[in-house]
Amino acid sequence: MGIQQYLTITALTKYIKRKFDVDHHLQDVYVKGEISNFKRHSSGHMYFTLKDEKSRLLAVMFHHHNSSLVFQPENGMNVLVRGEISVFEQSGQYQIYVKEMNTDGIGDLFVRFEQLKKKLSDEGLFSQQYKKPIPKFPRAIGIITSPTGAAIRDVLTTIERRYPLVKAIVIPALVQGPNAPDSICKAIEKANAREDLDVLIVGRGGGSIEELWAFNEEKVAKAIFQSDIPIISAVGHETDTTIADMVADIRAATPTGAAEMAVPSKEELLNRIQVLQKRNRMIMNKLFVQAQSKVLQLEKSYAFRYPKKLYEQKLEQLDKEVERLIKGSTRYFQQQNEQFETLKATLKRHHPLASVETAKQNVETLGKNLDKYFKSITTSKEKDLIHIVSRLSTLNPLSIMARGYSVVFKQNEELIKSKSQVSKGDTIEVVLKDGKLECEVMDIKESVIYE
Repeated sequence: MGIQQYLTITALTKYIKRKFDVDHHLQDVYVKGEISNFKRHSSGHMYFTLKDEKSRLLAVMFHHHNSSLVFQPENGMNVLVRGEISVFEQSGQYQIYVKEMNTDGIGDLFVRFEQLKKKLSDEGLFSQQYKKPIPKFPRAIGIITSPTGAAIRDVLTTIERRYPLVKAIVIPALVQGPNAPDSICKAIEKANAREDLDVLIVGRGGGSIEELWAFNEEKVAKAIFQSDIPIISAVGHETDTTIADMVADIRAATPTGAAEMAVPSKEELLNRIQVLQKRNRMIMNKLFVQAQSKVLQLEKSYAFRYPKKLYEQKLEQLDKEVERLIKGSTRYFQQQNEQFETLKATLKRHHPLASVETAKQNVETLGKNLDKYFKSITTSKEKDLIHIVSRLSTLNPLSIMARGYSVVFKQNEELIKSKSQVSKGDTIEVVLKDGKLECEVMDIKESVIYE
């Protein structure tokens, strides 16, 4: 019996691996199963298990293959994969090295839609706090869509019918196909570079999910979110909902609906004008009542009713001030004269030769001081008098009458304050600034108050 040769684990594993690698049936296999134990390594490689009701298969998808995936694999997702079967020598386990992967049971676009929606929602792009208000009365509207589609005709027709005052500016963009996302983003950027647009309408007519897909791209969603101009999305028909609809400041079910949201109707404008007119009438009525009340108070004031008495009081006050001034100056002169006589007598006793010259100088000094005093007193009283006269002029009914007002009396010199004091046919006297008018009352009417 010969000596039995034993293989190492490494040698046996390499042998088995070689068997797998040379079997052309295992080089391009298609497998379907459910993902479990999914893990994305920091290197970008994906490691997971594919399973069905009875078996499990380890799977690896390297970064250079998974970078082109249009969806994010998750645990519990049913997938269709294509790859090759080989053995990982370190563990001695066979596994599938995945080159392609697609979802099984639901479309790829739907998976991409759901995953992008969750991502952008987590980032806050759908949050209501970032929604900008749509102006009620825009001056200019930008419309980003295909210039040849039916949507642009609907939008322009609706705007012209509802609010012809606004300026509608079409910013052409591709809305379908692989180049559409970049075209839409550039159109939004171009619109924001302008300074005359108050709101944007971004959208297109209806279509399949593939035709509408440009409005489900992340770059388009980010461009809408970053726009400084409020955006109304109008993509497809009422049942179509895109990522652009969720990010936009407001979503319209159709392009026509977007136009209706962007501008007010003629009826709304008329209602607005009526509200403003009513508010203005109320304000004017309030101001009129306030002014009328002030006039009535002025009529009842002492200065208006008895201007002559007020003027006489001020004249009396002026006379008293003049009398007080005369008394004060007289008393001051007497005091200065007494001091002069005393000084004169003293000089005569002690300095007979110099007394005359000194007395003369003292008299001149006293005269100058007295003159300064009189001028000071006169100036001060003159200012007081000017102030009093100015106040009297303000209250003087003649000054009021100079501005176009008049005072009306009956023949018995009774002041007329109300229409109830006169009757049709009465003779009245209208006092103006420069004369009087004898008038006859032709008719009596109520005061007009605006509402």
